[in-house]
Amino acid sequence: MKNTLFVFCAVLLLGCVQQEPKHFTHEVLNRMTPVKDQGKSQTCWIYAMLATIETEHLSWGDSVNLSPYYIEKALEREPKAPESKRGMGATLLRLIQKHGIVGYDAMRSIDTPAPRFVFMLGAEYTAQEFARSVCKPGEYIALTSNSSEPYYKEVDISLPDNWLQDRFLNIPMDSLLAKTERAVRKHHGVCWESKGHAMAIVGIAHDDTGEKYFIMKNSWGTDRPYKGLDYLSFEDFHEQTLAVEMTREAYRN
Repeated sequence: MKNTLFVFCAVLLLGCVQQEPKHFTHEVLNRMTPVKDQGKSQTCWIYAMLATIETEHLSWGDSVNLSPYYIEKALEREPKAPESKRGMGATLLRLIQKHGIVGYDAMRSIDTPAPRFVFMLGAEYTAQEFARSVCKPGEYIALTSNSSEPYYKEVDISLPDNWLQDRFLNIPMDSLLAKTERAVRKHHGVCWESKGHAMAIVGIAHDDTGEKYFIMKNSWGTDRPYKGLDYLSFEDFHEQTLAVEMTREAYRN
C-alpha cells in the first residue's frame, strides 16, 4: 500500500519508519528470502504474506521464493478486486488456493505472462498444485483484536481491504502480542497488518534502553536505513495492529 506520499506513510507507521538510524541488538532473526520492492503499487499485503510463507518454509529447511506478480495478475480475474489492488494477508491465502502460485524466477515482473505450470525437481505441477504444496488449505489462521467484539469468536473486519469478507479470530491484544512473539521466537513466519501497511515479521530486537521491537521485512526495497528491514516496537504493535496471520501450529504452540 505504498504511495507517493511517503511522509503520510511515515506518520502512519510511527515506529516502523525511523527518522534516523538507531542501534538495535537482534535477539532472533529468522531466515528470509531477499527483500523485494513493491514500487508504487498498493500490494504490500501480497509481499508480506508471501514473505511469511517463505520464512515458514525456510524454517523447515525448504527454500521457496514466490512471485507477487502472479497474484497481482490474478487480481485481474477477480470481479470484486478494487482497482487499487489493496487487500489483506487473508486475501492472499484465498487467492493462492484459487489461482495457484509460481516461483519468483518464473515471473519476475507484472509484464511477464503468467506461467501455467511449475517445474521443480524434474516434476511438473499446475500453479494450484504448487500452491497447495507451499500453503495447505486451512494451514494459516487470521487473527485480530477488537475490544468491542466478543473474544475468541470469528469477526469481520469491515474495511474495503477485506473485500473477500474473510473472518478473523478475535483475541485480546495482550494475547495477540504474546502469541506473535512466541511464534517468531520459534522461527515461524508471521504477517502483520495495520490499516495502512503490511509487513512480514522476521525477528525480535531491543534498543539500547531495552525496549523490545519486532524486526519487520518490508517491501520498499533496500535503499533505506536498515536495508529493507524496519523495527516496530511492541508498544506500537499494541497500538497499530489490525490483523496478524500465522500458521495454526504457531498459534497453538
